[in-house]
Formats: sequence, structure tokens, C-alpha cells
Amino acid sequence: MLFCGLLQAAQINNVRLWRAPDNTRLVFDLSGPADHTLFTLASPERIVIDISGTTFNASTSNLALENTPLTGLRSAPRDGSDLRVVLDLSRQVTAKSFSLPPNQQYGHRLVIDLYDQEPAPSLPPRAEPSASPLPQTPTRSVTEAGQRDVIIALDAGHGGEDPGAIGHNKALEKDVVLAIARELKTLIDAEPGFRAVLVRTGDYFIPLRRRTEIARRHNADLLVSIHADAFTRPSAFGASVFALSDRGATSETARLLADRENRSDLIGGVGGVSLDNKDQVLASVLLDLSMTATLSASLDVGQQVLSSIGQITPLHKRRVEQAGFMVLKSPDIPSILVETGFISNPGEAQKLVTRSHQQALARAMLGGIRGYFHRNPPPGTRLAALKSNGQLAQVDREYTVRRGDTLSLIATRHDVSLASLRQANGLRNDQIRVGQVLKVPASSMLVKNDP
Repeated sequence: MLFCGLLQAAQINNVRLWRAPDNTRLVFDLSGPADHTLFTLASPERIVIDISGTTFNASTSNLALENTPLTGLRSAPRDGSDLRVVLDLSRQVTAKSFSLPPNQQYGHRLVIDLYDQEPAPSLPPRAEPSASPLPQTPTRSVTEAGQRDVIIALDAGHGGEDPGAIGHNKALEKDVVLAIARELKTLIDAEPGFRAVLVRTGDYFIPLRRRTEIARRHNADLLVSIHADAFTRPSAFGASVFALSDRGATSETARLLADRENRSDLIGGVGGVSLDNKDQVLASVLLDLSMTATLSASLDVGQQVLSSIGQITPLHKRRVEQAGFMVLKSPDIPSILVETGFISNPGEAQKLVTRSHQQALARAMLGGIRGYFHRNPPPGTRLAALKSNGQLAQVDREYTVRRGDTLSLIATRHDVSLASLRQANGLRNDQIRVGQVLKVPASSMLVKNDP
């Protein structure tokens, strides 16, 4: 039996339901906090929730019960002033319940999570990862290993009960970033030698540590967490890219954004877990050479993505920032967090909700990801085999000079020499002007006639 909350009169005004691949979340919107107890019954399977001093004043006719273990929901008064809610189930589940205080979008809530104990019959089984876990020695033959794709895990932030930031005209961060992630997955899957997996495929919540576990289960070569956050000032604007820092944030903005994202785990019901001792463990892991290499790769690919994004939208910072984002704390998977813009800025919010801008952001992120992995293909991948056989063609890119750019800075961002950049553009000196289009040499791509 589970007991939580404070004893106060309340009313259930609304019921909402989300289905995730391995669990179902039921949310009761309450007019105030309320005590509750939860227990299960068998033959048939049921979950009983007793809520003190509460009445039921919500419609359940529109709840989409398909593909969930729920077959019905009943309620009735109990002991005069209390309420009993019964969840009828088609199969056994593991239940967890907790209360949430009001946030920017919702009031008091009672959350019931139903975790599957066996695969849902109407959902396809999970596909086994095609690659060996990164820390292990691959067991494939050389031929098989050379055929695997580079796997990119795309993590759309927030979801379900956690809307993320709420911007202009009530634009929701969770919807914007899922749309961008889906666009990026389509582009990556069409790219030879690459495959993308969505960490979150729909509107449901996933705890932060679980997101990295999903990426690891798919043996991802890179985790890209996509966000569109808010800031204390509506005037804040521009996209950013973050990598992990073991020594704190590189700016106040980075610190505030990281703190905000890490607090989202409270919505998953794990807010009682202290993260302080986890950071101490992480600090020791970072001393290991493998983590150092992972962080270095994160900064490298992050700079490639940032430079590419900077060509289609203003940047908040012109270098990769570092902060203690929980979703980036994977010791074996290079990980970056992309803030596609500030949804709290009315102008940026209007762009972020349009498909054309979402597609442009996805194309820019793809350009950075592709450029990094064409130069640094993971061993055992198709890209590595093509590079070793000389089947990666070199092509020039274009870059439009922005305010604050220098020729040496552009060369550093794109991992080319200053001399080659001068030669490609016929420059006799390092003078450039805002709006000038430069050719950036020596970017690789697959030749078009590759199988």
C-alpha cells in the first residue's frame, strides 16, 4: 500500500492518458492536494486508488484506451467524503503513484504509472540492436562489421506530462522538438551509412537517465538531445550547442538551462533521488581516458553542428558551451544538447513552430553530424570501410560570413587550415566582410555511385 500527499479537500476535474512503449501514464487533474492510497487486486486484474476528501467531476469518455492495459475506469464515493477509483486491466502491471504540485501549465496532479510486465500484444516487439555495445569487442566478422551504419540517437526533450517551456501563443517545447527530431530522423535515414533512432517516439515522458539507457540499448554512436528552451528575459535569442562539463557551466545561461532541464526529472517522480553523489561518481569517471575521449568527441561534433546551425539561424553563443546536463552524462556515447532557439522569444517561437524552419534546422544539424562522422567514422562502420578504400569524395562547402567572424576562426570551426581556406577563395590576405560567401574545402561525402 502506498500513501502520499497532504489531507485536503479536492475535486478531480480532468483525466489524461499517455501511452509509452513500455508503460502507460494516467494523470488526474485536481483542484488541490489530496492524500491517496493505492493497492492491486487480481482475478480479474484491478488497481484501486482511494483518495481522501475528493469528488470525481471529470469525463472519461474520450480516453484512448487502445494499446494500453486499461479496459475501463470506474469511480464512486467512499466513506462519505472520500473517493474510490478502480482501474480495470487486461493484464498484470506494476503500478507507481505520486503527486505533483502546480506548474506553468497544470495545477495539482495525481499521477499513476502502469509499467508493462510483458510486451503489449498490439505493439511490435523491440528490435535487437544491430551493433555491439561500444565498450565491448565486436563479435562480428570483418565483412559484417564493415556494413553497420553509424547510429544517431535523437532525444526530443520533455514530453507527456512535462510540456517543457511554453512560448509565444502557447507553443509547447515538447511538440516543437519532437517535430524537429522526426524531420532529422527522416534526413539521417536517407543518408548512406547512417541510421537514426528516436528516443521518444510520441507524446510521453521519459526520465533523463532512461534516455541515455535507450541510446545505449541501440548502441548509438552519438546522442543528440533537442530542446527549445525559455529564459528569464523574452529578448534572449539564438541557438546553442552544449556538451557536458565536469566543472560547472561555462556561462550563467548554461547553468540556468542545465538546472532547469535536470529538474524535469521531478515530473518523472524521481525527485527524491539526490544527484550530488552521482556527480562525484561522474567526476571520477571523467578522469578515465575513455570519458576524456567521449567528451572530446562531443565538443568536436558539437562545434560542427553549431557552425552548421549558425548558417540558418542566429547563434546565442559562437562556441560550444558546457554544463551539467543529466542527459549528456553517458561515459561511452558522445552526447550533445542542441537548443534550437528560445521559445520564450516571440520572434523565435513563431519560426520554431513552422515546418519550414524545423526542416531547415534538421538539415543544418545533419550537415554537422555528417561532416563529423565522414572525418571520424567509427571502426566497423560502412563509413570507415569506404574511407579506408578511398570511396569518400571530397567536396567544398559554403559559409556566409557573420558579424564577429575572422578567417582563422572560420578555419578552426570547419577543421581546415587557414592556408587552404585562403587558396579556395583566392584571398591574398585574411580580410573578409559580413555577408561574404566563402568556399570551405575538404569536406567528405559518399560518392553517388556507391552501393
